[in-house]
Amino acid sequence: MTNFLSLGLSDSLLLAVERLGFTAPTPIQVRAVPLASAGRDLYAEAPTGSGKTAAFALPILQKLQQAPAPDGPTVLVLTPTRELAQQVATAFRALSETGPWPLRALAVIGGTPIDHQIEALARGVHVVVATPGRLLDLLRRHAITLSAVRYLVLDEADKLLDADFTGEVPSLLAALPAERQTLLYSATLPQRVLAVGSLLMRDPCTVRIDHAPTPIATIEQRAYAVNREQRRLLLQHLMQTESWGQTLVFVSTRRAAENLAKKLRVAGVPTEALHGDLDQQTRTRTLARFTAGRQPVLVATDLAARGIDIPALAVVVNLDLPRSPRDYVHRIGRTGRAGAAGLAVSFVTHDSEAHFRLIEKRNGLRLPRLEIPGFERTGEAPPPRKGAPPVKGKRRSKKDKAREQAAREVAAREAAARAEVPGNASGER
Repeated sequence: MTNFLSLGLSDSLLLAVERLGFTAPTPIQVRAVPLASAGRDLYAEAPTGSGKTAAFALPILQKLQQAPAPDGPTVLVLTPTRELAQQVATAFRALSETGPWPLRALAVIGGTPIDHQIEALARGVHVVVATPGRLLDLLRRHAITLSAVRYLVLDEADKLLDADFTGEVPSLLAALPAERQTLLYSATLPQRVLAVGSLLMRDPCTVRIDHAPTPIATIEQRAYAVNREQRRLLLQHLMQTESWGQTLVFVSTRRAAENLAKKLRVAGVPTEALHGDLDQQTRTRTLARFTAGRQPVLVATDLAARGIDIPALAVVVNLDLPRSPRDYVHRIGRTGRAGAAGLAVSFVTHDSEAHFRLIEKRNGLRLPRLEIPGFERTGEAPPPRKGAPPVKGKRRSKKDKAREQAAREVAAREAAARAEVPGNASGER
């Protein structure tokens, strides 16, 4: 299959993708759209920037538009971040503009007035794209009902089923009807996600694109050996001498984001910070300026690592390495979108060398350690701190145990729900 017509899409959706400038379906769309259109539950794994949003939005819209407009929320998409929720809701609206009836998609997220969302829900919404916390708040206020949801999507499923959302996602799933289609999309589908997903889905198909753990081939990857205190100066040196274009710099904490952005501005580099302590209006405005190319440098926490589409991003910098080896791929995948060239730079200090080796091992990499004259990594590695926390991935953590408990709770709720539906005991749908 080499065109959208071969996916069996309706004339209105074919017109929509043409207007959006989509010339040919991506591999994940080629494989996932027919299965989802046929009503199958689905695991879908594909690299970041590969078109996963359209891969679940198109088949859902195809089925929705074959009937009159529903009275209430029929589609629920859960996302781990507010920015991704807004992006997905925008995609649903854009793809449905040529449809037989006006589709209303609402981003239900924190950091914005809940009264406005309650009013929008009262006027009628067909697609709800939500972060777990705000959706739970609306459920507790009886401002939304999920009893008519027929399509559930977990976007960036590995993050949604992480310990950060333990308790929230299982509670939401318990409020959904047992009879539904469930789609799990993510750049990675580790075993724990497959295990939890098996409790949520029935006879699921699995689609994997470029399953090997190597990052996107079009991204040039570099690792600079540098002393911790010289990372900012090396960053400024590289931006100046190599004339980097739009640059996204990842740091580990909200405070680090503000501090680095301030120091770069003092040095004459226009920079803004993006992190979870900012109000939603500021976050949205900051990301919009950066995405549009009006802001050359953005310093961000992992808030910007998942699902955010920045088409012209030239460079991604890991000033602080990601805590999880798999998040390395998510971060650098912000550049090199849709086959374009990109550059990913990681700063490796004495105390982060062991962790970067783990990142390399888990992602099938081996990068030479580069050094720039005047910024060489000097001295010896500090001795290991007594009682230092283990590197993530070495053994089961408290979060791992919490995830396992959440999975058991989901299993119990799903089993109880299926027992109440006639025919479910034999596995009938």
